[in-house]
Amino acid sequence: MENTAKHFALQLGALISLYVSLTSLVVLQFSGINLFIPDAAAGSYEIESSMSSARFAIATLVIFFPVYLWLTRVVNTMRRKGDGSYLSLTKWLIYLSLLVSGLVLLGNGVATVYTFLNGEITLRFILKAAALFVIVGAAFTYYFMDAKYYWQKHEKQSVQYGALASLAVLIAVVVGFTQIDMPNEVREAKLDERQVSDLQMIQWKVQEHLQIGEKAPATLDAAYAGLEIPQAPEGRPAYVYEPTSEGFKLCATFAQASKPNMYASAPYIDKEALIRNPDSWDHAAGTYCFERVVGDIIPALVQ
Repeated sequence: MENTAKHFALQLGALISLYVSLTSLVVLQFSGINLFIPDAAAGSYEIESSMSSARFAIATLVIFFPVYLWLTRVVNTMRRKGDGSYLSLTKWLIYLSLLVSGLVLLGNGVATVYTFLNGEITLRFILKAAALFVIVGAAFTYYFMDAKYYWQKHEKQSVQYGALASLAVLIAVVVGFTQIDMPNEVREAKLDERQVSDLQMIQWKVQEHLQIGEKAPATLDAAYAGLEIPQAPEGRPAYVYEPTSEGFKLCATFAQASKPNMYASAPYIDKEALIRNPDSWDHAAGTYCFERVVGDIIPALVQ
């Protein structure tokens, strides 16, 4: 074939973009299944992790899959103009890919049967196994037939296979979009988390004041003693600190309600801090105040 270096680069690029696209599609499907059928034992961490994985997978597919389709089209066109064969090294890579795909399919089958025999099979596992089988199986079928020069002789069917694959990826991306938070929602959630972090810092400063005083400071200026006080993000109302008859309260305005157990942690009782409920940070949307009770520690809690 003419211009061997160019042809090799295009063929290798098509295979690399294929591997990236397949991996991203599998990650997107697994993340979607985790979000559609959440595991109650996993908590909010799995939800956030799955959403993050789904966002990255969608971004990768949007870029790499069209590149794969274009490179594959260019490579197939060049092959039809030549003798229809791949370069020798590229052919080795394709057969290696077929081998790996076959092993993945066999491993997936073994895992499914083993899980079934152990009585641990769940709907989430079945859906993930099915998704992996369909995605890897489709790629295996295409390149297995390609190695036999089927697509060279049936260009129309090759285009149809590509169109079907494109439709499947498009549906996966669209469904993925419906399961993740939109970019503006993600930004607002990050600002909410930053505000909780700021209030936690303020609480620690008040706690330091309590350790040397008898009651909550009258103002944050008194607690910080000239140091910089955390400020609310731009566009958000300022934080509010007020002493109360039982201790003090910290208030902020949130865009969203916190997810269940988002700020859950093991209860922490400090004998000197005198704040009985320091670890409660779940909040509703809108202006929300965290009431803190200051007083003697209950003996039963610190024994």
